[in-house]
Formats: sequence, C-alpha cells, structure tokens
Amino acid sequence: MQFKTQLREAEDNWEKNLKTKIGHLETENSVLKAKINQLENEAKEMKDEAKQMKDEVKKMKDDLQRKSDQKEKDDQKTKDEIQSLRTRIQQLELSDLTRQQNSIKQNQKNEKIEENMKHLIHKTEDLENRSRRDNLRIIGLPEDHDKRKSLDIILQEIIKENCPEILEQEGKVEIDRIHRSPPILNPQLTTPRNVIAKFKNYQTKVKILQASKKKSFRYQGTTVKIIKDLAASTLKKRKAWNTIFRKARELGLQPRINYPAKLTIFLQGKVWSFNKIEEFQEFVKKRPDLNRKFDVQAQNTRESSKGTLEEPSGKKNDEDSTFLEI
Repeated sequence: MQFKTQLREAEDNWEKNLKTKIGHLETENSVLKAKINQLENEAKEMKDEAKQMKDEVKKMKDDLQRKSDQKEKDDQKTKDEIQSLRTRIQQLELSDLTRQQNSIKQNQKNEKIEENMKHLIHKTEDLENRSRRDNLRIIGLPEDHDKRKSLDIILQEIIKENCPEILEQEGKVEIDRIHRSPPILNPQLTTPRNVIAKFKNYQTKVKILQASKKKSFRYQGTTVKIIKDLAASTLKKRKAWNTIFRKARELGLQPRINYPAKLTIFLQGKVWSFNKIEEFQEFVKKRPDLNRKFDVQAQNTRESSKGTLEEPSGKKNDEDSTFLEI
C-alpha cells in the first residue's frame, strides 16, 4: 500500500516534471519560432534589398554603358572634328604658302617693274636733257621788252652787250627758235617768265654759257642769268643741293654740280662725288668736323620754300659740269 502510494507520487512528480519540461520546450519552441519568423523576415528584407541593389547595379551598369557609348560617340566626333581642323589648317597653310609665294613673285615683279620704270624715267630724263643740249635758259628778262621787239633781237642785243667777241668771231648768232616758258603769262606771278633759246650752233651756245660764268650779264640795266636748259626733274634734283652747295663753297670745298645732278667736292686732296643727298649725309656723319658744319637734315625743308637760282662768279666751267645752283 505504501509502495503504491510512493509509486503514485513518483508518477505524479514525473508527470509534473514532464509537464514543466514540456512547458519549457513549448516556450523555447515559441521563442525559436519567433526567431525563425524574425530571421525569415530579415531574410526577406535582405532579399528585397538584394533585389533592389541588383536593380540599382543594373541601372548603374546601363547608365555607365550608355555614358560609355555616348563618350565613344563624342570621342569619335571630337576626333573627326580634330581631323577636319587639321585638314583645314593644312589647307590654310598651303593656301598661305601659296599666297606668300605669289606675294614674293608679285613683289619681285613689282621690283622689276619699278626698276624698269626708274630706268625708263632716267632714260627719258636723259633724252630730254640731250634734246635741250643746244638750249640756253635766260632768267630775269622783264616781260615789257617783248612788247617793243622780238625775243630774237633781244637775245642778239644781250650777246652784243655782254660778249661782243662772239659776234665778232661768228657774226650774227643763228637761233633756231626762242620763246617764253610757260607760253601763257600768269598775271598773278610777279617775276618774269624764263626765256628758252635754241641755237643752231652748239659751240655758240657753249661760248655764251662760258661767258656768262665769267661775269653777270645785263640788258638795259637789268641783270639776267644765263644757264643751261635742263629737264624740270633734273632742275629739281639740282635745286635740292642748294644749301649743301652754298655751305661747301663757304668752306672752300670747291663744289661742282656735274651732269645730270651729281655733287662733287674737293677734300683732303681727293675729289668726292655724291649722287644723292643721303650719300652726302652718310659721308659727313663719319667726319665729325664736317658734321658740325653741315645742317643736312634741315636743308630739304628750307629749300622747298626757295626758288632762287645762284651762280658763282669768276669760275670757268665746261658743258658737262657746272657751279650753278638750280
């Protein structure tokens, strides 16, 4: 009886412990289920996030691919533009080179033309001067004499009054033609027009010119100048030497104006010749003693406002070189 009671108590305790353990197991099972549910939820969330990330990665990949494709297109376009620019630059360089070559050729042609023009001008000037070889120019003869007698007779009287020996040797001087220059009188001018006379005998002209260099010619109380008749361009070139000529004469350099318009001076036992004023400027710059005495820079300005014709007296000269300042 006691054994049964103990057995029953033991069974009750075992059943009680079993229920307790089952309760614990059920509790743990609930906890595990909750954790499983949580893990499943987390796994689902992670799966969703993974899918979202995958989508984003795919989108990024697509964007990168699209940008890469666009970049390739842009790069190709840039390359094409660069190539086009290079081609254009080459064309421009070739065109510029062609223009430069054409410009050089044109400049050479222009230089040749200019050289030919200078030569032709020089030849024309020389021919004009030679065509005036038998001429003399009379300066300062009053216009009112023409009203009383012809210029031919007036010239004969000038020769008779100033160099009668020429008439004694040759009789009447033969004149081809004689006239005023310019032919039409300008009433605004206060000075008489020049007289140009062409002689039939060249030697007669030379004798009269040489005589006019020995003394001043006069006609009825008026001083007249007798000079060679040269082309206007030659006279202008000679006139440009006026200031230098006068200063050189003051310094005793024995200046001469040779045909057509070349200055010569005598210095340190030598004869120096100058075709242009620039040559004379360079010459005096190398000689400080002369450079101080010659104001070459300002002489052109002064001469531009002057029109005087000067002739040193007491000097004998030939036909191709003269002391005249024109």
